[in-house]
Amino acid sequence: MDELLSQDEINALLTGGSFPSPGSSDLSMEDSQVLDEVATVFSNAESNVFGMLAGKDVNSRVDETAVIAQSEFKTKLPEKPFAFRTTFGGFDDIPLIFLVDRRGALTLADLMMGGEGKDLPDEASELYLNAAQEGLSQVVGSAFTSLSGLLGGRRLMPENTTSALEEEDWRPFAKLDDDGKIWTSVTNVEIEGLDPFSVRVGLPLDSAKSIADAIRQIMNEKVPKEPSQPAPAQQQTKSAAPSPSSSFAPPPPPRGAQQPAPVVDVHPAEFTPLMPKGPAGGSSAIDLIADIPVRVTVELGKTRKNISEILAISPGSVIELDKMAGEPVDVLVNGKLIARGEVVVIDENFGVRITEVLNTASRAYSI
Repeated sequence: MDELLSQDEINALLTGGSFPSPGSSDLSMEDSQVLDEVATVFSNAESNVFGMLAGKDVNSRVDETAVIAQSEFKTKLPEKPFAFRTTFGGFDDIPLIFLVDRRGALTLADLMMGGEGKDLPDEASELYLNAAQEGLSQVVGSAFTSLSGLLGGRRLMPENTTSALEEEDWRPFAKLDDDGKIWTSVTNVEIEGLDPFSVRVGLPLDSAKSIADAIRQIMNEKVPKEPSQPAPAQQQTKSAAPSPSSSFAPPPPPRGAQQPAPVVDVHPAEFTPLMPKGPAGGSSAIDLIADIPVRVTVELGKTRKNISEILAISPGSVIELDKMAGEPVDVLVNGKLIARGEVVVIDENFGVRITEVLNTASRAYSI
């Protein structure tokens, strides 16, 4: 071959993909990597919220990320999808859309209302649509909390939230032409005992690039600069110089004579081992996300009520929980149990004295 391979072509070879055609890439490799992380943030938020609502194990994974035209984006969607729209309050009001098929929306709504996600109605009533919207609002809130950490603590709030079962003539983004590009990720959600469904997230391509640029800028600011090292040539010159304490110095060569070759210190190269360090050496992978805020919740207990019982609640009503008096309360991080403790009062605020802690590995996987 007369030409060198580009980085995109090298990556395609390493991953088993196909070579990108010239001019076909809409994202740089750096932007693609950052947006893959954003897709993972949304996937983790869906797993945490759906798992908390269902009280079951949830497996969610990103099946695909792509940049496609809005017209092509619509062809990949089911008939009459449930569309949840919001904007990034605190970040230029970037528009964001979540799309779920009708069955997935009904499953989410049933879980929100205390059901098991199995006995679903044939039609989505206004009550179910509102419950599905509230469920996806919690997903967005959880995702925005994680994205806030990636964006250096920028305060993000979901605003201008709407939802609906879309009809045939609709656009994911009304202000974007059919040829306009959309960045999208698809997450497959599997809840134990229920039929799987997909959740598709969409952002206008320009907006996705703005988010990627902001995250990369924060990441670059956090990378420490390494101290400059002396050039190898300077080190070799110093090692070849004679010691001032030497008792004998060779006479200078006659004028016009060929200069002797300098003495060079030759030794085998030494490389840093590629094996990961143990607990005592360096920082671990968890240190990379140590400054990301997470939601800590203390759960006194829980129970299930019918909608009629919820509507009958009034001041003075008592809701009986599933825990006995004196039992320790659960401490959850992002909906995952990490510890148990007893309720205390600190000045005028409630607090929890930890009495039992899960092991470190379990806590790391819970975050």
